[in-house]
Amino acid sequence: MALPHARLLDIINVAPLGADLKEAVSTSLIKTDRLQLLHLVLPAGKDQPEHHVDDQCTIHCLEGTVEVVWPGGVRQLDAGNLLVLPARERHWLRARTDCAVLVTLVLEHGDAGHGGGTGARPPAAAQR
Repeated sequence: MALPHARLLDIINVAPLGADLKEAVSTSLIKTDRLQLLHLVLPAGKDQPEHHVDDQCTIHCLEGTVEVVWPGGVRQLDAGNLLVLPARERHWLRARTDCAVLVTLVLEHGDAGHGGGTGARPPAAAQR
């Protein structure tokens, strides 16, 4: 059974999970016709597959360290850091430590776009 999304005006807690981080799972916190908030939990060494969304999105590291990787670039986010990705930028996340990330997607009619992965991975040198 899917967890229910929060509703407008609900309070959503995205405080650090601390010791509970290792047991936590990723969830979609809220989804409306125009907005979706995802609480992604990634264990150290785990990658989120390459994908894109049609509009700009934010990636906010809540705890731990995660890298946002795209062809031609890498940005490391530590707890409290936030990055805005351009629309249609192919990217993936690489967890350097156990981490929790808040992703904010701008939606059009409830859809974040194609977002499909290509299956292609960057050259090994780009992954370091």
